[in-house]
Amino acid sequence: MADWADTRVSLAGQGVLYGVAVTASASGACLASVGGIQVTVRVVPAVTVAAKDKILILRRGSTYWAVAVITAAPAVPPTPPAADDSTPSASDPAPAPKPTVTTGSLVCTPVATSTWRDGGWRTDIGSSTSADTYQGRYGGSSFGRNSGFAFYGSKPRSLSGATITKATVKLRRLTSGDYGKRSPTMRLVSQSTRPSSFPTLNESTSGPSLGVIHQVSPWETTFVLPVSWGQAMVDGTRGGLCITVSSDDPYIRLAGRNSWSAAWTLTLYWRRSS
Repeated sequence: MADWADTRVSLAGQGVLYGVAVTASASGACLASVGGIQVTVRVVPAVTVAAKDKILILRRGSTYWAVAVITAAPAVPPTPPAADDSTPSASDPAPAPKPTVTTGSLVCTPVATSTWRDGGWRTDIGSSTSADTYQGRYGGSSFGRNSGFAFYGSKPRSLSGATITKATVKLRRLTSGDYGKRSPTMRLVSQSTRPSSFPTLNESTSGPSLGVIHQVSPWETTFVLPVSWGQAMVDGTRGGLCITVSSDDPYIRLAGRNSWSAAWTLTLYWRRSS
């Protein structure tokens, strides 16, 4: 008769073992087959073993512990994790393109330079549409005060819709009055062409300090106007510039179109987004 002890395999040092329950657990233990060897296995309290269950067994010394019942793989695969919301979907719309910004400058020569005195436009100083521009009253004169104008027609309005970033005007002082540096008072005018009556005056600013040619420097300049003045001309609410004063002084003469081709040239610097 064969000695079955010769076929036994030692389970010592196997660590975690895999077995099949021969009996259900009862009173905290069951019989299990491990590597063809039937052993008594203690069952941890949290585990319930049924006959033929596949179990994980942990050996400590001479005691075997059933620590888990091995369950079959799920018939339905687990739900994959939700997609990262930060990853753009293929259906997401493309971002709007950045606006294109265009910049430039527009040079506007006046359509008329004229001086008003004593209820009408002066013709004694040359053409009434290209004359020099005066401010104030010559000392001791019986004539009234002068107001000089430059009108720009419709050209500034060709920039309608643009934003003005800077506005300048070219001015040159000519001989008249004293030779000291004097500053005209500048006004913004409603009309863009010369009317038959006195124009409508609006906003006011102090002009540049200018001496007389060949006597006191400087005698001409490119004067920076308020940006809002240039914008008003583009928007069509204003159309011209003026030098005028409510008293007689200072008496100033600035070049008109006949005396200097660049006189009263307005330059508008603009920006437009599209």
